Amino acid sequence: MAKEGLNIIFFSLILTIVFFLLSVLTRSKIFSGITVLFLVITLFIVFFFRDPDREITQGEGIILSPADGRIVEIAPFSENGFLNSGGTKVSIFLSLWDVHINRNPISGVVKYSKYIPGGFNAAYKEKASFENEQNELGLENEQVKLILKQIAGTIARRIVCRIKEGDQVKIGERFGMIKFGSRVEIFLPEKVKVLVKVNQKVKAGETVIGTYDVCHPWPESRTFG
Repeated sequence: MAKEGLNIIFFSLILTIVFFLLSVLTRSKIFSGITVLFLVITLFIVFFFRDPDREITQGEGIILSPADGRIVEIAPFSENGFLNSGGTKVSIFLSLWDVHINRNPISGVVKYSKYIPGGFNAAYKEKASFENEQNELGLENEQVKLILKQIAGTIARRIVCRIKEGDQVKIGERFGMIKFGSRVEIFLPEKVKVLVKVNQKVKAGETVIGTYDVCHPWPESRTFG
């Protein structure tokens, strides 16, 4: 269970108990109906904030999916100052039924973290990529760099990110989540071979998004700005 959901679950459970007691004391059908409603809500919240253990896919030169969900877009992007190249953007839509825990796609260092305010368009729409509230991370190791975005959706109004600039991260480890439906994007440089397709279902920490050559180190960075 994701710790971010414990307060919500506790509050919903308390309301369920309160209305159950009221229904018993008053024998009111209205309170009985409200009790059932809050019980269903509580069970859904428990389901949503589930955090199953994963057997992390191992291997050299692999980039793992940072989120569970469905690939909704694979598109090229122009040269980026952090990556020193253009490349391919892979967008993952997380429905309410997907596990919402986000995991590191590579091992390395968080080079920067940037919060970007914005709107709350439906996360499956392309415009959510550049109009919605989001959190952007730049990750780097000796062989590859990438950019990762956590993007809020219509219902999702809170992005949780547990890592910050300067942190060392390990591939497959949990680093955050987005509450109640969202979008996660990963920007891969030209040197990465993309292995997924549009409409493919992926799992965080298990599905290989792309591969890169581990024999050639990443060229010296230009100033990111």
